[in-house]
Amino acid sequence: MHIIINKKYLTFNNYKAKCAIGKRGIAYKKKEGDLITPKGIFKIRYILYRKDRVKKIQTKIKKIAIKKDMGWCDDPRSKDYNKLIKLPYAYNFEKLFRKENNYDIILILNYNMSPVIKNKGSAIFIHVAKKNYKKTEGCIALKKIHLLKILKKINKNTKVKIEDQK
Repeated sequence: MHIIINKKYLTFNNYKAKCAIGKRGIAYKKKEGDLITPKGIFKIRYILYRKDRVKKIQTKIKKIAIKKDMGWCDDPRSKDYNKLIKLPYAYNFEKLFRKENNYDIILILNYNMSPVIKNKGSAIFIHVAKKNYKKTEGCIALKKIHLLKILKKINKNTKVKIEDQK
């Protein structure tokens, strides 16, 4: 089973939800910071979530509660590029424990992970959308209610297909 993502929607089985993508659309990602959502087929490695904001997640996928000292390295100079890290950290990173709610639930996609290629792009997540479905820096974003609904139905074999169509 595939989750299909295009310019405006995420579709899974008969379920369709509006989503936001990178500011420069869907394409083959070339480098860190290019604002492109990568085209391709990916696996969901695991889920990160804020247990103080999301009381119950029903899913068959491994989940990890986000702690205040957690981040994601997006600095190609680091040996931990495109990996979960512990803060404080000497290189550039994204803080995962945030005041705003867009990282309340994060599905970690296996983009650029085995092997990790320096500067090819990092932190490609499916996470909670900002108001008005504001474009992302390359992630896919949808409303929390839609994310929770999809999580109930997916498993470790579910693939995410990102395509530049429709």
